[in-house]
Amino acid sequence: MAPAAQLAEASVPKGSSYHYFTSKDAFGEAMLKSYFADFLADMDGVPARSGRSAAERLMAYWQQWRETRSVEECQGKCLVVKLGAEVADLSESMRLALEEGTSAIVDRIEHTIISGLEDGSLSVDGDPRDVAQTLYSMWLGASVMAKIQRSPAPRLV
Repeated sequence: MAPAAQLAEASVPKGSSYHYFTSKDAFGEAMLKSYFADFLADMDGVPARSGRSAAERLMAYWQQWRETRSVEECQGKCLVVKLGAEVADLSESMRLALEEGTSAIVDRIEHTIISGLEDGSLSVDGDPRDVAQTLYSMWLGASVMAKIQRSPAPRLV
């Protein structure tokens, strides 16, 4: 959701954001950090489900994303897909917030892959970090295409 739309939805009068933020970039950075804090908390809830192998937890993460951030459910929920390419060229502070947040997502995927190697539920060729980065990048690409085509993201299973 665009910053102006968020302010309108929250009934914040025009210009009031400058009372709390020094610039639109500062507002955008705070919005992204808040988004990633919520996203990572949701993501952390998936591996916390006991009784599942790491492979099952990883698949549950993708399924949760599909259910909560697909085309039909994406309103304000998939800021990386919506803003990533545009913001990265316009605002260094927001680009850094995106980089920090996406790196934290890849960290969690990597940790789950390592757990899967340890519990025997996963086998990968290559470094777990590289595999995690590749999986996340592919998923983002599929999410962008789903948004363009206005259809659910393709199954990656």
